[in-house]
Amino acid sequence: MDTHARRLGQQVAGILVALALVLVTAGPAHAQIEDYAGYQPPTKCSPKAKPGTKELASWLVRRGGGYGPISRACKSGGVSEHKEGRAFDWALDATKKGDRAIAKKFLEVVRATDADGNPDAKARRMGIMYIIWNDHMWSAWDGFQREGYLSASCKSIKKCSKTLRHRDHMHISLSRKGGRGETSWYAGRL
Repeated sequence: MDTHARRLGQQVAGILVALALVLVTAGPAHAQIEDYAGYQPPTKCSPKAKPGTKELASWLVRRGGGYGPISRACKSGGVSEHKEGRAFDWALDATKKGDRAIAKKFLEVVRATDADGNPDAKARRMGIMYIIWNDHMWSAWDGFQREGYLSASCKSIKKCSKTLRHRDHMHISLSRKGGRGETSWYAGRL
């Protein structure tokens, strides 16, 4: 083999090694990010807690607050992702400064823009469909913009219980993929 061919072979090998390093070091932060979840109402009752919901619940409680329910009985009233095992009620008390700080930090973390410029990156990667907390709602289909919230079961905030106002817990509903743990945030966690 002549010198020219040997140098060309070495250059190609160097390029391949460099390309391999780029592919190996490109971690989940550079993986394709999920679109904002649209509303996926429950269609059947299957209340067993889904793996993604359980993983998210554990991750949240390690940061503070407590476990609330994931599942809800099929015979209970109303429409809820709890009946499909893909909603979690994170026990936080809106009247306590510490719990409000935990909730605020969580909302900042999931709504933050990642290094690739993706807004609401962690919420999208987790498969969060919407969050309800302390008389407000953040929904994926509206870009997680904060909106006032009043339960359909309440005529006014004054006549509404703290549970229906989501002042004794933060409700987090997941898309079906998020509930199953099939979005990018769950990779390597389940």
